[in-house]
Amino acid sequence: MSTAARSISRVLAPLGIATLVVSLGAQQQTPPQTQTPQRPDDPAFRFRSGVELINVNVTVADANGRFVPGLQQEDFSLYEDDQAVAVTHFSAERVPVSLGIALDTSGSMAGEKIREAQSALDRFLYELLAPLDEIFLYRFSNFPTLLQGWTSDRSLLTRALGRVTANGGTAMYDTVSEAIPLLQKGQHQKKALVIISDGRDTASRTGISDTRRQIRESEALVYAIGLDCVGVETRRQLNEMQGFPRPTPFPMPGGRRGGLPPAQPPQWPPSRGDGLRRCDDPVDVATLRDLTDDSGGRTEIIRSARDLNPATAGIADELSKQYYLGYPSAGKKDGRFHTIRVEVRNKTFKVRARRGYVAS
Repeated sequence: MSTAARSISRVLAPLGIATLVVSLGAQQQTPPQTQTPQRPDDPAFRFRSGVELINVNVTVADANGRFVPGLQQEDFSLYEDDQAVAVTHFSAERVPVSLGIALDTSGSMAGEKIREAQSALDRFLYELLAPLDEIFLYRFSNFPTLLQGWTSDRSLLTRALGRVTANGGTAMYDTVSEAIPLLQKGQHQKKALVIISDGRDTASRTGISDTRRQIRESEALVYAIGLDCVGVETRRQLNEMQGFPRPTPFPMPGGRRGGLPPAQPPQWPPSRGDGLRRCDDPVDVATLRDLTDDSGGRTEIIRSARDLNPATAGIADELSKQYYLGYPSAGKKDGRFHTIRVEVRNKTFKVRARRGYVAS
């Protein structure tokens, strides 16, 4: 080594040691990174695809059906395939929703029912949902039709609703099958689908089993409002048969009015000759529950088109008061359905959540 090189080395060596000391000191002074619980509305939160993170929305109600607020993470216990799992993500706050609406516009919805549905959904969109919620709208009769894709612009949805007419059959399974993939593309973690129908499926190519499988493979909450034909077209006639209204006076000989007609057994369903529609297409409650219950949603059967307002209000209220639980998957990719069970510390409370997921 030359004399000049040795001189430079003697100068740089102390500087190198000092730099190393400063670097080590900085590393020692840097506070350790702590992992804080993440919330679904936190921009830093990233929901991973597939089953890497299992997301569970939970509805908790008391014995009278009222929502239970104020629960904490430690109030919940969560089980996968009957084995306890640790909850790593929790929120009790209202978060934005990606919401799909599927409205039955088959021929049996004509008249009062479609008008009441339009009115109830208008209120649902403007008064009950939050401004950041995004919505898409399907109608279905013989086949599904997407009237409005993802939007937060309520006026677009209102105009689309105003254009619907009622005719044709009921392709409910096809509509749900088509809506689920679109729902999965929603920008918000919480996703829900609301189905409004007054009858059973009569026109779908997709079967109930395939539709149910699609729902299980998604994280969507599915709700259904079933409009019972007995409760709408024939409500007055059914009440009369059961003796609820005041009886009409029966003409008596000599022009006098009074008394009642001779007792006769009621006809049910009413005959075609009385101008009433037979209840040939009642709501299939079991099928609607097959679509909703596994997801953590629910089916509500109403007896009058005017009950659509409180029914949709109840769904909006529920979506705003649910708890969110998240936990990491065990990494299974076996294509099987794995059960989920959620319990709360207070055993008098009723808990509703998705019943499982498909590890595909």
